[in-house]
Amino acid sequence: MTDHVRVKICGLTTPAQVAAAAEAGAAYVGFVFFPKSPRAVTPAQAAELALAAPLGVAKVALVVNATDAELDEITETVPLDILQLHGAESPERVAEIRARYGLPVMKAIGIADESDVAAIEAYSDVADQLLIDAKPPKNADLPGGNGLSFDWRLVKRKYWRRPWMLAGGLTPENVAEAIAMTGARQVDVSSGVEAAPGQKDPALMKRFLVAARGTDPS
Repeated sequence: MTDHVRVKICGLTTPAQVAAAAEAGAAYVGFVFFPKSPRAVTPAQAAELALAAPLGVAKVALVVNATDAELDEITETVPLDILQLHGAESPERVAEIRARYGLPVMKAIGIADESDVAAIEAYSDVADQLLIDAKPPKNADLPGGNGLSFDWRLVKRKYWRRPWMLAGGLTPENVAEAIAMTGARQVDVSSGVEAAPGQKDPALMKRFLVAARGTDPS
């Protein structure tokens, strides 16, 4: 039974999607502020999405190498709970953003092989949470949301000093296996619950939550 697993559904673009994610049982809803993504939203759009999230569901802003000016606009416009840094932000930049905005920071770390795992320790000193994702292919347009997974054995039963979340290529079909193999207490999904890029499917979201929590769909 894995009902302790907390699920983040990222890349939501309409109030209806946010409501469906919350109804399915998501603990976090994520909004993407990266123009190249098919899931990108503006701060004004995200403010409307945030208002659709029920109390108790954490609202997460995903940014990629954002400037202070961009972060100022996002944080001043959108009621947020967490900033997710999904670019090449250094540990120093992570600490700076955390201090400047007074919000918990989640740092995404891309994993392709054993050599990438060491970065997790470095960011454990400065981030409130870690998101362990598949490293995007070289020259990829998107830093995440590519539907790619990585070798879960690299993070199997690892325990870091910060709470961490498993991401990368998770679907209703493989999330239970991923949780069983890694011991992850939190998982993140975006493209794995979409009917088309950017189009979240309420039925897939529900199936993902059921699979992640190991609960009976009835």
